[in-house]
Amino acid sequence: MTRDRRGTPRRRAGTERRPAAEKPPSRVPDRRIPLLLATRNPGKVRELEALCDRRLFRVLEPDVLEPLGHPVEDGKTFEDNARKKALFYSRQIDCLVMADDSGLEIDALGGEPGVRSARLGGPHATDEDRIRLVLRRLEDVPWERRTARFTCVIAIARRGEILKTFEGRVEGLIALEPAGGEGFGYDPIFWYPPMQRTFAEMLPAEKHRVSHRGQALERAVAWLRERFAADDPATGSQYPSGGR
Repeated sequence: MTRDRRGTPRRRAGTERRPAAEKPPSRVPDRRIPLLLATRNPGKVRELEALCDRRLFRVLEPDVLEPLGHPVEDGKTFEDNARKKALFYSRQIDCLVMADDSGLEIDALGGEPGVRSARLGGPHATDEDRIRLVLRRLEDVPWERRTARFTCVIAIARRGEILKTFEGRVEGLIALEPAGGEGFGYDPIFWYPPMQRTFAEMLPAEKHRVSHRGQALERAVAWLRERFAADDPATGSQYPSGGR
């Protein structure tokens, strides 16, 4: 410290006080519950992600499935296959796993395609191919006999154990021709009488409110929220990555 001619204290050059460096903001730990959606179907991923509570669940990226292989879906019912998928993945990854199996059951075809809905027409068939095949088989079936339903079963598993299953179902008819550009799969030919249009003519939010998958997922998420309420991030408690 030096003084000028008037005796006023003056700091030497290079000794000015500098503000203390700000500490970098601390990272807030992500305390949401990790959840794996066990499907590679882009349409299903979109619908399941849209309906999951992101405040409570941290949905893992679909590419997590890639190195884990594929389960054999040879069950006789939707629940059989949902359980198989949930168990297959939950034995390989330490978090909650949500798997679903769903499909279209047409009364005039004896309940087909049923559990084979995604495989109708062979492994290389597209959604459009499967729709054409169904309409061809129903060509001479009158409107009143074209009754059908979508069914979805969701299974939740952890560490090789099924925790719970949930089912959703919606009744409708098979349209005479495809209509609408929303949704996926058989949505363009699934006519929903209460709304007088196909699933593919509905906005996603409209479909979710009434669909088979929307019903099953609503029940599944409500159960998960109640089961793990104490681990809600708002409470500040932590949920270990593999569960309790």
